[in-house]
Amino acid sequence: MDPKYLPATVVSRREITPELWVVRLRPQEPVPFTAGQYLTIGLEGGAKMIERPYSVASSPLEPELEFFVELVRHGKLTPQLYDVGVGGQVYLRRSAKGRFVLDVSSGHPNHFLVATVTGVAPYVAMAREWVTRAERGETVPHRLAVLQGASVSTELGYCDELTRLAQAHPWFRYIPTISRIWTDTDWKGELGRCEDVARKHLDALGFTAHNTTAYACGNPDMIENIKGVLKRTGFPKESIKEEVYWVATTAETGRPRGT
Repeated sequence: MDPKYLPATVVSRREITPELWVVRLRPQEPVPFTAGQYLTIGLEGGAKMIERPYSVASSPLEPELEFFVELVRHGKLTPQLYDVGVGGQVYLRRSAKGRFVLDVSSGHPNHFLVATVTGVAPYVAMAREWVTRAERGETVPHRLAVLQGASVSTELGYCDELTRLAQAHPWFRYIPTISRIWTDTDWKGELGRCEDVARKHLDALGFTAHNTTAYACGNPDMIENIKGVLKRTGFPKESIKEEVYWVATTAETGRPRGT
């Protein structure tokens, strides 16, 4: 095996929908990373490794690695990855990558974190890390607000966890919203796409262009739309961070959502 790869065992998986699941891996050796970064997962595919990058959802303070994965039916990796059950083995690149991390150098106390579906993964890592730090007695110097959009509520894979965290920690807010209202009539939360409701929640939170760094992760159309909302609100370019999960013209070339 190429030394740049590290074996990792699937220790658990949680089914969210027929196309979405959460998987936890135990790598053969620890893999250091910063909350918000991504790791490349691979499976052997004949002459070469088939691999794709995925944002890490677990905190850097956890011993295992967690990922929120979407099945791309005709993708090169996720159909095979979907079939790897508990006890199965995958491979990881040894080095985490990415600069989509909390921008603490800006001096802004507020961080507005916008995502679609699996794009919430890096924010889960950030929230979990700071919850652990708070439970250890550290002062949390930030206010984090996660706005997550999905078509229907079943796609909000971390809704229960993030809602509990928001109830327990005054520095954290979670705002889930769905867009296909007519198919999810029991939903009692926010309605509309992220870009439709972002301004309302920025105002309600007191998050302004002068005290907030904004982040957008996931669907490229949402990212472009939310950037427009933020710019019209006065956010400068340097206060808007983005992580595009695929290129809009093709589902085979983006990162860190694997295919």
